[in-house]
Amino acid sequence: MNTIISYLDNMFRNLPKTQEMEKLKEEILANMEDKYHELLSDGKKENEAIGIVISEFGNIDELIEEFEVEQQHVGDEKSLPFMSEEEVNDYLRMNKRSAKMIGLGVMLCILAPALLIITNQFIFGFDESFGGVAGLVPLFLFIAVAVVLFIYAGMEMEKYKYIEYGVEIPREIRSMLQQKNEDYHPTFVKFLIVGVVLILLAPLTLIVISTLLGADAGSIGVFVLLSMVALAVYIFVYFGMVRDGYRKLLRIGEYSKKEKEENRVIDAASSIIWPLAVVIFLISGFIYEAWAINWLIFPITALLSAMFYGAYKLLKTNGR
Repeated sequence: MNTIISYLDNMFRNLPKTQEMEKLKEEILANMEDKYHELLSDGKKENEAIGIVISEFGNIDELIEEFEVEQQHVGDEKSLPFMSEEEVNDYLRMNKRSAKMIGLGVMLCILAPALLIITNQFIFGFDESFGGVAGLVPLFLFIAVAVVLFIYAGMEMEKYKYIEYGVEIPREIRSMLQQKNEDYHPTFVKFLIVGVVLILLAPLTLIVISTLLGADAGSIGVFVLLSMVALAVYIFVYFGMVRDGYRKLLRIGEYSKKEKEENRVIDAASSIIWPLAVVIFLISGFIYEAWAINWLIFPITALLSAMFYGAYKLLKTNGR
């Protein structure tokens, strides 16, 4: 039976990937399965039954006309790249690896100002002039490591960029991916809840530490707050990217064709907003020496970005 499925997959490989074509393929496969089992019940051998079924398959164009499927621009449609089981598994493995690197990079970017604050808090008590310089060392070290992780992860995933435009996957592999996606959903939801709880509890820790230890311990509270936020963001990035790996291959959710235009706008906005936030952070620190408070730039940027993304999605949804 696998031979028949592979034969049918090859016949439909260069045809448009539409719902009508998928429905036609399923109907033809059902008919071929019925014929195959009928021949087996009549005493035919497996190889003989497969040969008869394939020989009676007919011309694909005739079948399209017989099933009354509208064929639009079949000749103009570009066939989607084919991914084997090995390529799919390699992509999923590399996607998880990149998710760890990107998640760690974002985490380091958040921890960098946290270490700056806590370093200044303790070193200033001994030598104020040295404290300002010493506090910048972990800041730029963490950011440098994060940039390296971002670049490396991006280069590793560059060869899989074509997946965003759609790929052809064998039926059995697609079924496996759908099952993995469904199995992973509870894990994703569980850790999403953990991340949200960390975000909600983070400000509370700042209040508790400042109340119990006094105003002088505010820097410690900020350090704990940013550390909890950093851990939450790592959870969001890692488990979100792993989930997106399945969704890209299956072309569901935000990776369906109708969502791609929205994603391009959001990605373009992100490429402007976050570098601008970093520039403001560095200028306010070096020129105005506002290291004690300019860490607020990043959570404010995240909040404004979320508001923009939400408003844009809402407007696009209402406009449809």
